[in-house]
Amino acid sequence: MSETVLKLSELRISVAVGAAILIQTALGLVWSGAAAERLAQLERRSDASAELVVRTARLEEQIGAVRAQLERMETKLDAEGAR
Repeated sequence: MSETVLKLSELRISVAVGAAILIQTALGLVWSGAAAERLAQLERRSDASAELVVRTARLEEQIGAVRAQLERMETKLDAEGAR
């Protein structure tokens, strides 16, 4: 009888350990999936930010060119007004 109880308790322990390992594995996979999704979101945001940086640089160059053109126009107007 004692051997039967011992084998039964060993079986319960084995099943409990196996179930714990399966649950931890499943939770690990869920966690890694969530982490992968967060990384994908960050990459998408990074790509969008890079595009905005390029657009901003282009606008700054255009504004600089417009300022230089306005300055030339003001200089010409001032020179004609002094005559």
